[in-house]
Amino acid sequence: MVIKKWHWALPTAPLVLVLLVAAGCTSTSEAPAEPAEPAGAPSASGAPATSVARVCAKPGAGPAQAPPGAVTVDPAVVGDLAAKTRNSPPNTTFWLRPGTHKLDPDRFSQVIPKEGNSYLGAPGAVLDGRKTNQYAFGGTAGDVTIRHLTVQGFVAPNNEGVVNHDMADGWVIEHAAIQYNSGAGLMAGARQQLRASCLRGNGQYGMNAYKTGDSIRGLVIEGNEVVGNNTDDWERQRPGCGCTGGIKFWAVDGADVRGNWVHDNRGVGLWADNNNNDFRIEGNVLEANDGAALMYETSYNAVIRNNTIRRNNWVEGRKYAGRGDTFPYATIYVSEAGGEPRIRARTDKIEISRNVLENNWNGITLWESADRFCNSPANTSTGYCTLLVKDTGRCTRPAIATAPLYDDCRWKTQRVDIHRNRFVLDPSVVKCTVECDRMAVLANYGTFPDWSPYKGKRVAEAIVHKQDNHWHDNVYRGPWSFVADDPGRKLDSGQWQGAPYQQDASSTFVPQAGG
Repeated sequence: MVIKKWHWALPTAPLVLVLLVAAGCTSTSEAPAEPAEPAGAPSASGAPATSVARVCAKPGAGPAQAPPGAVTVDPAVVGDLAAKTRNSPPNTTFWLRPGTHKLDPDRFSQVIPKEGNSYLGAPGAVLDGRKTNQYAFGGTAGDVTIRHLTVQGFVAPNNEGVVNHDMADGWVIEHAAIQYNSGAGLMAGARQQLRASCLRGNGQYGMNAYKTGDSIRGLVIEGNEVVGNNTDDWERQRPGCGCTGGIKFWAVDGADVRGNWVHDNRGVGLWADNNNNDFRIEGNVLEANDGAALMYETSYNAVIRNNTIRRNNWVEGRKYAGRGDTFPYATIYVSEAGGEPRIRARTDKIEISRNVLENNWNGITLWESADRFCNSPANTSTGYCTLLVKDTGRCTRPAIATAPLYDDCRWKTQRVDIHRNRFVLDPSVVKCTVECDRMAVLANYGTFPDWSPYKGKRVAEAIVHKQDNHWHDNVYRGPWSFVADDPGRKLDSGQWQGAPYQQDASSTFVPQAGG
């Protein structure tokens, strides 16, 4: 749930994930300023493009007139949208006139769609919660469509969301702006599609892809702008909660995340946390997020390719370095996650390829906590086990010390293939002198709990030498260094390529970023 600090001699302190806690909050921040147009995003073919769409600044316009058969919703009538939804049959199309639409002034007033309903906003149509209503659209009806509508000013509690609050399946959200709300702007259900939409300035997440008691199967996130989320700074309010980000994924099985601009979020840009599987993260621009651009944690099987990743992790990386913390907090952070052929997916590895990483704070870290496994108090995904072991209670002595549970009771950073990437670092741009120039593969010295079969250097030796983790055929420009085994073992490129590590075969190293 959170970036793991280095604990070579001390046990990792247990942390608890709190899900769906009704601890209401109100976002008080103003709209963030629009940043400069990004450049250099990879195209679908992998070649650099010149720009990426600014969905928030240039939203697609909705229909100026009601489509045939649509029910017209009047912004002058408070509660008109919810009332007409109640009084209409399933599969009704609603057209919201230009103007600001309001719900009844009760915090639980919301729109409860029926199966197959569609909501279309005219140019200038806004559904405003006025810092009073918690939720905009809820209920369990499937296959609902929301297009060309701005949803703002709602005050969902921590870990809850404003649109699709009850995580119904099959929703399609297109050309929408979900902005300046508390909690998550959007929740997710199975087969949900989010396209060409603006998730901006929400208090916790742009989207929280979590479904109570179930996994989310088949998620498409394409062509969106995700900017300035976590305005309420939940990591400061609840240190170690691991509860922020541009988009957070939890137990999602099959996700396509492509062509998005994820930037200037107050924390991690994209965070896949706990038993996610089969992700394709392609053709995105991830930039200027305070923390990592991408975290893939306690999860499986992913393709991460053709992304432009720049100027990430400056805030959090600098903070930890300023404290004297030597852990290689990374821009792409793979934590207890790896390829697993026994779990069905479109790949059986984590493949990180053909990306451009430019002037981030550190590069890629592969990490595995020796103390984190099913049934361990150090497992921050409390109560959860791996996808290979359904019964957490099996992961105890003496069975956990022998096959197959010795391997299957822990999330393993394995089968990670990092190749054909371009890593550029100019310290004068990042404005750093130490601890911002590293690639790393490491684990801690296992100590906890006392019945753990993973004590000592077993996990560190496995992640570095035995779990099929490889860098190769990359290009490095700038003063890169490398870390293996533990944060204090800093290597130059020759040591990194030589025995016993033998990393980055056939890679190119140019000491100056502009060389």
